Amino acid sequence: MSDAKLQLIGVKKAFGSKKVLQGVDLEVPTGKSLVVIGGSGTGKSVMLKCVLGLMYPDEGTIMVDNQDIRGLDTKGRERLMQKFGMLFQGGALFDSMKVWENVAFGLVQGRGMDRKKAQDIAIEKIVSVGLKAETGDLYPAELSGGMQKRVGLARAVAASPEIIFFDEPTTGLDPIMADVINKLIVEQVKDLGATALSITHDMASVRTIADYVAMIHEGTIIWTGPVEDLDDSGSEYVEQFIHGRADGPITRRVA
Repeated sequence: MSDAKLQLIGVKKAFGSKKVLQGVDLEVPTGKSLVVIGGSGTGKSVMLKCVLGLMYPDEGTIMVDNQDIRGLDTKGRERLMQKFGMLFQGGALFDSMKVWENVAFGLVQGRGMDRKKAQDIAIEKIVSVGLKAETGDLYPAELSGGMQKRVGLARAVAASPEIIFFDEPTTGLDPIMADVINKLIVEQVKDLGATALSITHDMASVRTIADYVAMIHEGTIIWTGPVEDLDDSGSEYVEQFIHGRADGPITRRVA
């Protein structure tokens, strides 16, 4: 029995003749943060969607707490979803809802919590990510990009999930705000004692939030190791990617 909180074994996914995931093997240790790096089109997002149940893998096994999640019935999947929190790349806030309602959405809709109790928790989480309590009464359109990202983080942790997923958490942010968000992510994950799986191409994010790093290339994991080994990986693919070099084994077609 594995001590991993989340495990992918031989996961494959294709769209017609296009093979996106070609046998992904990955383990995320309990209470640790693993970041998957890789270029555009390498399968990062598809892998994440398979774990979240938004896509169904063609082959392979996905385990959470040593349970194969593929064969779960409706109630089993609902229980599984309560273990998950998610910070979406674009924030994905509901424009028609106030900020506190966005943060409390999973508590009210997913867990049937009383709105007043959910609001109290939402305001607490809003404050915990560095925003004022009054922000809860605003609408997403009234917030800056950095504030929206903070709200997204507050929503991701509102229900005290066991596993939190981060999809390109610093996209669209300037370097200073990106560093603020990265440090907030570390703080929130640590406070919850949660396990985290992130996908990004932002190396500053990787070095701040990761305990372990895995690189995906052409649909398979080609290197995994502690973040402190990243600069001494022994992989020419990792070396090229982390230093952003045009020359190397990873090629990019120019249209």
